[in-house]
Amino acid sequence: MAERRTGLGIDIGGSGIKGAPVDLGTGEFLTERVKIATPELSTPEAVAEVVGEISGRFPETAGTPVGITFPGVVQQGVVRTAANVDRSWIGTDAGSLFSGVLGRPVRVLNDADAAALAEAHYGAARTTSGVVLLTTLGTGIGTALVVHGRLVPNTEFGHLEIDGHDAESRASSGAKNRDGLSYHAWAVERLQRYYRVVEDLVWPDLIVVGGGVSRKADKFLPHLDLRTPTVPAELRNTAGIVGAVLAAQ
Repeated sequence: MAERRTGLGIDIGGSGIKGAPVDLGTGEFLTERVKIATPELSTPEAVAEVVGEISGRFPETAGTPVGITFPGVVQQGVVRTAANVDRSWIGTDAGSLFSGVLGRPVRVLNDADAAALAEAHYGAARTTSGVVLLTTLGTGIGTALVVHGRLVPNTEFGHLEIDGHDAESRASSGAKNRDGLSYHAWAVERLQRYYRVVEDLVWPDLIVVGGGVSRKADKFLPHLDLRTPTVPAELRNTAGIVGAVLAAQ
């Protein structure tokens, strides 16, 4: 009987830090996840303390790989940008910081990148080969690119300049709410233009749309006229944790 591959995934966000052990055979949590509020002063030291606490809640994962997502660009474990957490993260070697706290090797990666890996292996893109583009529509627009199952890290297609605007300032769900747009108007006036530009640059085989608003994908995706098949994400809130463990393996 094959040994079950497991690991611990931790998802760092601006409001909460979540963690759970993951079975990589199924892409499912082995137990219920733990969530702890992100410290108000979200410095590296304060966040690392919470990461250590979450790890301690799952003693059964001792010795298994740990994957940690971060809301920003992460190059070789070093944080280059910080969205919704303290700016003192910029330049921090998060890989070394968390490895020191947990006493074992850690893989740190961007949160959208982790979600894309999870969707490519277990979710909406699991039967698609070639180029998969994941976008998360939220306060901003997060993006990730997976090519033949391999991640191209730290794409920032949410910050493309389109028609003189930073794309996410017009096309994110935050912009939809700010400007009081209906789902139809948002899709036709904002998302259509955004996705057409991105698909002309990247030529994906599939676009996966994530973020909280993806739960209402039926209200806006049918209004898009794109050549690329475009589908809602399937793993939703579990994607970051699952993808982090996958990356750590």
